[in-house]
Amino acid sequence: MKANPSFRFLPMPLHSILLLIVWLLLNNTMAPGHLVLGTFLALGIPLLISGMQHPQPGFRKPLSTIRYVLMVMGDIVVANFEVALLILGSNKKLNPAFIAIPLNIDHELPITILASTVSLTPGTVSAEISEDQKWLYVHVLNLTNEDELIASIKHRYERPLKEIFGC
Repeated sequence: MKANPSFRFLPMPLHSILLLIVWLLLNNTMAPGHLVLGTFLALGIPLLISGMQHPQPGFRKPLSTIRYVLMVMGDIVVANFEVALLILGSNKKLNPAFIAIPLNIDHELPITILASTVSLTPGTVSAEISEDQKWLYVHVLNLTNEDELIASIKHRYERPLKEIFGC
């Protein structure tokens, strides 16, 4: 019987180390029992889920990643103020809507990060990704111009993610 070449004793070594550290920090102890149980979990969980992994692109441009995170954090702060002003004003001015954003990203990880970024920014929530992963459906609290919003999301978030992941 041939061994599966993709099966390794430590399929995700960094994840295993991180799981052990998090386990010990959550329990706030280095007791032998927790070290044994934490090691068992840190080795066992990655082995159990290793077959469920899909290959994903890696971060190709770390400086672009840092720039992206800082930009998103700034957008979150600005959007918080904008949403606060909208909510404090008349609700009659609000124009909630669903929009469909065409996606030019191929992999699940960048699509998930894009959807999460949209949801983190107040005033927008990612509602669904189409089964063919070609559309991201977003609920907008106050839609003024659909084409502008789509262009903004694609320019501010999707384009940098394509650059970061090289997809």
